[in-house]
Amino acid sequence: MPRDPYEVLGVGREAGEQEIKKAFRVLARELHPDVNAHDPQAEEKFKEAAEAYEILSDADRRATYDRYGHEGLRSGGYAPNFDAFSSIGDLFNAFFGGGGMRTGPAQGGDVAVRVDIDLLDAAHGVTSEVAFEAIDRCERCHGNGAEPGTPIETCERCGGAGQLQAVTRTPFGQMMRTMVCDTCEGDGRVPREPCSECHGRGRIRRARKIEVEIPAGIADGQRVRLSGDGHVGDAGAPAGDLYVLVRVREDPRFVREGDDLITALDVPAPLAALGATLEVPTLEGSTEVELPAGSQPGDVLTLRREGMPSLRHGRTGDLKVVVNVIVPRRLTPEQRDLAERLNETLTEENLRSHESVFAKLRRALGSQAA
Repeated sequence: MPRDPYEVLGVGREAGEQEIKKAFRVLARELHPDVNAHDPQAEEKFKEAAEAYEILSDADRRATYDRYGHEGLRSGGYAPNFDAFSSIGDLFNAFFGGGGMRTGPAQGGDVAVRVDIDLLDAAHGVTSEVAFEAIDRCERCHGNGAEPGTPIETCERCGGAGQLQAVTRTPFGQMMRTMVCDTCEGDGRVPREPCSECHGRGRIRRARKIEVEIPAGIADGQRVRLSGDGHVGDAGAPAGDLYVLVRVREDPRFVREGDDLITALDVPAPLAALGATLEVPTLEGSTEVELPAGSQPGDVLTLRREGMPSLRHGRTGDLKVVVNVIVPRRLTPEQRDLAERLNETLTEENLRSHESVFAKLRRALGSQAA
């Protein structure tokens, strides 16, 4: 059952002609094809709004609807006629005019591919070869669609204009609608004998391989754009672009946070108390780090400029080493005796912390969330 046209346009039953027209224009522009290309229901929504406007903008139809509803309109012979429009763009232009029709050869579409690289490749940059299929110019006919040696003639259907015209009824009266010729697809010419390779299309799907320069510092999920390496356009129109989605494989040693790298350093509790010089992993191998005596769980040691290069700022991030204090388990009798003797010697000075209990809780909860 169709919705109430007053409800569709959001106006009251006492609304005047100008209020109805304004409401329709506002609603229609919200449903413009350029804004709603992602919405598969956009055309139906616009048709619903257009039908509501057709009813309320015509005094006789409005009076019939107010007295008898949609049944009264149908019995009186009214029916919306929007099926002649091939797209929401044409439908919108019939009401408001504008450049919704393609007036020349269409630009080629974009192509998306994916490449997987390691974290080290992301740090240094890498040249990677990607393989994909794309619409390419037919080499046999050089893109004109004609069998070599045969002529290209004026399209008989549109007379070489590349466009066809049709009269369409709208709420504003009869309007001339222009559309792309379905025979020559807007070119105005057709080959007498279509190319045997591309069957007259001038383009053919072909496998391609291309080397992509992936810049240093790129992050997982970012894209590299290669302008003009997508599908070729119609009749010499510009080609689309190639978008390379970069996925950076997880590295078991590091977690990336912006341009910084984070790693964990497992330290036995006695060694954390004593302090030591320990080895930590880096992108290029390993390096030594000084662990201060009395280091606590969650302490962070920062190694400057050992992280990832920045794509934008020309600087290198840091490597953050999180101290993970390991409490020994399954002690031997001798180890237990040593631990008990140590515990007996500990004083308040040994156990005093500079953090409040709330700071400790926040740090502990923060480490669990991570």
